[in-house]
Amino acid sequence: MDPETQRGAPSGSGESTGLGPLGVGTWAWGDRILWRYGHDYSTAEVQGAFEASVEEGLRLFDTAEVYGLGRSERFLGQFPHGQDPPIVIATKFFPYPWRWRRGDLLAALRGSLQRLGMGRVDLYQVHFPFPPVSIETWMDGLADAVEAGLTRAVGVSNYSTGQMRRAHSALARRGVALASNQVSYHLLDRKPERTGLLEACDELGVTLIAHTPLGRGLLTGKYTPSNRPSGLRRLRFSVGLLQRIQPLVGLLREVGESHGGKSPAQVAINWIICKGAVPIPGAKNAHQARENAGATGWRLEESAVRALDAASEGR
Repeated sequence: MDPETQRGAPSGSGESTGLGPLGVGTWAWGDRILWRYGHDYSTAEVQGAFEASVEEGLRLFDTAEVYGLGRSERFLGQFPHGQDPPIVIATKFFPYPWRWRRGDLLAALRGSLQRLGMGRVDLYQVHFPFPPVSIETWMDGLADAVEAGLTRAVGVSNYSTGQMRRAHSALARRGVALASNQVSYHLLDRKPERTGLLEACDELGVTLIAHTPLGRGLLTGKYTPSNRPSGLRRLRFSVGLLQRIQPLVGLLREVGESHGGKSPAQVAINWIICKGAVPIPGAKNAHQARENAGATGWRLEESAVRALDAASEGR
């Protein structure tokens, strides 16, 4: 994914950016809270998720240095990277408050590369626009990383429309394209549409990467007011919330049936693809990876997209 090829690429055009229409989020691979509370995903399960994703044609794997304090990156580093076509590895720099020099970004990237077992990453992103260090300082750090040959392309994550424009301008002064902005985007969080972020991505040639595309499981149809999740998510998934989203989940199920038995999750992911973004659902085993991949190879009709838009308003 050469940064030069990113210029002018429309948002979400996964084939032109080399990301593909769908990627894989690897947050749970390294999350120590999940592992501590009984969700002990073995190396074999995680490798199964990786191999099944590759077999299904998914190329983008998104990780970060803070996912399990490097555990997710080390998992990816254990798996073979010699596929044809090659896989795309994206990771992120976390702007901790004690990191205040742009050189800290290069040092962190070298640490990520060591854990990944790579000489160069495909996409390096700034995880959050935390103060007090300016956006321009970190963009200079990203440009330095491109010039040093440590990453092919650069992006940001969780940046607002205005912050993304500043990042785009700062990189442009160094002759580097802003390839992506990774934000929360799904049927229950349509903020990128309301704030103009999605439109700005199209304007600037930035790919919007959608994390948590299933609303942390709310859009899978698995949970109902009488079947709430256990653990920490139970506090977030109140009975009232689950009651409010049941009409939307019912429509996802109905639309899926009209497309040959697609699941609510597959329809929800396809909706994001139709919006011009690249979703990165998590996959912790081969079954989940293949389920996610079932969201590709077909496309919702415009009427179905509009119906889902209407059903999701105010949820």
